[in-house]
Amino acid sequence: MTPPSFTVIGTPFSTFTRTITLALTYKGITFNQVRVVPHSDTAYEHHPFGFLPTLVIHELNGQKVNLKLRESQAIARYIDRVGPEPTLTIADGDGHAVVAEQMWEFVSFVGAYGFPAVEKGVVKPRVAATDQGTLSDAEIRRTIAPAVAQLRAFLDKIEVHMSPEGYVFGEKLSYADLFLYPLLADLRAIPEGEILSPRLVGWMDKMDQLDAVEKTRAGTLSVGARPP
Repeated sequence: MTPPSFTVIGTPFSTFTRTITLALTYKGITFNQVRVVPHSDTAYEHHPFGFLPTLVIHELNGQKVNLKLRESQAIARYIDRVGPEPTLTIADGDGHAVVAEQMWEFVSFVGAYGFPAVEKGVVKPRVAATDQGTLSDAEIRRTIAPAVAQLRAFLDKIEVHMSPEGYVFGEKLSYADLFLYPLLADLRAIPEGEILSPRLVGWMDKMDQLDAVEKTRAGTLSVGARPP
């Protein structure tokens, strides 16, 4: 059996890593996965700043290269280029988009503002405090209340940039969905998931129906996992 041409460096617990494994799985592209946390020796071996994920491309044009491609947007663009069908990009006029680049605009919103608001502000402090077990739920809520307010503001703004129904850009599944979903799956796994709007809850229900979502669920916060 021919080994996969790709290896993903990153734990399933990483939301950015899950975005990439979602894309590969959705496209039916086989890959190996090395489950490591950020800033580990292996992470630094593959990424100059120790972040996740890295896609190791083992072969190009029949030649062994073991090229390390870093940063989620670069990896996403590469995956869609080498595995164009089914595409995860949009075209001008898809959903509410006037130009196709609005999908990458949305992806940038999620990475630059969503990750800090969801993960750093709310999810990680909530999980750490819950696991530590010294604070009551009410005390945890008071501690993270300012961050929850900032998260509400992010969710309100991001929803404005979504189609009224369906995926982020209407009928067309895209990288906009795959970058947002892992973050909100983590949020839904903690009590603060209660702030999700009906539109976002409905969107997540639609995403949950994807086979790729089910196949990448193991090892994530949504099933109670913790980083390795």
